[in-house]
Amino acid sequence: MGSVRIQREDFDAAAETRALTQGRADVGAIVTFTGLCRDEGASLSALELEHYPGMAEEEIGRVVEQAQARWPLLGVTVLHRYGKIAPGENIVLVVTTSSHRAAAFEAAEFLMDYLKTRAPFWKKEHRRDGTQGDWVEAKDADDRALERWGHPQA
Repeated sequence: MGSVRIQREDFDAAAETRALTQGRADVGAIVTFTGLCRDEGASLSALELEHYPGMAEEEIGRVVEQAQARWPLLGVTVLHRYGKIAPGENIVLVVTTSSHRAAAFEAAEFLMDYLKTRAPFWKKEHRRDGTQGDWVEAKDADDRALERWGHPQA
């Protein structure tokens, strides 16, 4: 079972994990990844994330389905925020569950590599001095990370 949500509000990673595993005795591994807004150089006041509602959920859902077909997962949650996010705040959560740790770790990495490079979000920097920065592009290292999975989008 996979859940994809895109929301403006913050999230509680522990509550999301509990919701995915409560009452389950077959889960042997839980991997969670929480991505935070980072301020390299102490110049960022916020990162603004935009998306097309409906399209973003559909695209991310398609990649969750690929992960579920590739690994024996028992549950997946992908939660991504949009709007203005300040340094130190949550941006993304990926939770994967499986009977064994290898599948949960690999699936979480696969999903994050996709989200970092190909998910349909546009990110713009807002600086502390009041200026707007550039739209943020995926880094070459992030693209290479996705390629290792043989991802059709790479």
